[in-house]
Amino acid sequence: MELSSRKRNIAFWVLQLLGWGFINSIAALIPQNISLEMTIFSVIVGIFIGVFSTSILRWYLKRNVHFDSFGGKEVIKIIVSTLLASLIFGLLNVFFGYIYVKFGPELTEAEMHMFEGYDKIMVQVLNSVFLVGAWVITYLVIKLLLKLNQNRIERLELNTTLKQAQLNTLKGQINPHFMFNSLNNIRGLMLEDVDKSREMLTKLSEIIRYSLTKNNINDIPVHEELEVVDNYIDLSKIQFEDRLEFVKQVSDDTLDLRIPPMVIQLLIENAVKHGISNLKNGGRILLAIFKKDDDLFIEVKNTGKLKISEDSTQLGLKNIEQRLKLLYAERASFKLEEISDEVLAQIKIPLA
Repeated sequence: MELSSRKRNIAFWVLQLLGWGFINSIAALIPQNISLEMTIFSVIVGIFIGVFSTSILRWYLKRNVHFDSFGGKEVIKIIVSTLLASLIFGLLNVFFGYIYVKFGPELTEAEMHMFEGYDKIMVQVLNSVFLVGAWVITYLVIKLLLKLNQNRIERLELNTTLKQAQLNTLKGQINPHFMFNSLNNIRGLMLEDVDKSREMLTKLSEIIRYSLTKNNINDIPVHEELEVVDNYIDLSKIQFEDRLEFVKQVSDDTLDLRIPPMVIQLLIENAVKHGISNLKNGGRILLAIFKKDDDLFIEVKNTGKLKISEDSTQLGLKNIEQRLKLLYAERASFKLEEISDEVLAQIKIPLA
């Protein structure tokens, strides 16, 4: 970002010098019988006046005119600042004209004709309005083109990021260790309870189907997500048995609200993998979903310490943060903290 800003500044100054240099060179070469000193003076001073007055104008426009929320107030600012820059432009023309007439070489007849009216401030300012106004229009057109190009690049980057987020989410959802452990646990369960084994296989297939079919959907009802969570807990209990206690506190008025798919399931999976599985006696996972003001809160609290192994990619947590940012920008939030020997993961999603 800094490099592109530097390039834009360099381009601005190059165009400033070339533009005003071209205009003043043409203006100085049109009159006949003008001395070389007069020509050089006109070009150098003309470039200085043009660059100086419009650079001040640009400085003001960049700091006071909000092009992202363009309205009547911004138009007034542009008009007023253009008139003030034209006044500076005109006064500088009068000043340098006076300096040349007073202290410069004797003027030829053509040069005297050229300096007619140099001391008339209103005439100089009105002439300056045309030049500075043309500069402002050119500046705004370039600014608009750059903004349109920036918006196009941002849309392309957003699409690329979204596709990558979807791919990462798919990778995070299909946890190979969970599938491997579930299949092994179901295989062991078959020796004890065939009917329950068949039920667990159905739940595993439901989780996989859900992961694959909901990957490209931005939101689903809370109650659909809870079905997957229940299946996941049932499969996990084959391994942990009584060591895993799962409690739900879900407000009825939240069941039909829409949330990004897999966010609750990923929080529960993280609580099991990094919390309960590391405790010899197991622990409890509490899922709470409720509304507060204009926000939906999803909280997963588990027994344990907030300690993630160094070899963990934390892909599930990154997926949650990425999706929330893509869908809700800064209006949503996700935090993970340890409170009194428990780990709390909280998601806040705007409802309006």
